Amino acid sequence: MTDVRKITPEEIAAAVTEMNRELKAVGEGAIDRIDCSPENIEQGLARLVLSLIELLRRLLERQAIRRMEGGSLGDAKVEEMGQALMRLEAKVNEIAGAFGLKPEDLNLELGPLGNLLDK
Repeated sequence: MTDVRKITPEEIAAAVTEMNRELKAVGEGAIDRIDCSPENIEQGLARLVLSLIELLRRLLERQAIRRMEGGSLGDAKVEEMGQALMRLEAKVNEIAGAFGLKPEDLNLELGPLGNLLDK
């Protein structure tokens, strides 16, 4: 049986206060926001969608590497996944270029995880 430590109301209040302080600090920080004004709505939406696709592509890439290192993928499957991920990366860059975006424009601030793209 595991010991369950009771949390006091004071500890909860302190944790909530700390969380609110951190959220306020993040909100006041220089977060790069996507500008979706009427003049550049297409570019802003493209940046948002492509940033999310890039996040998913990187997650898939990391999962594929874990599976490859774990030995759960055969050589043919590794090659197939590698080719698919490279094509997806090229397509994201191509679409970004069509909207006048550079790859670094697709960076996302992921809070404690850091940035999506390495600086």
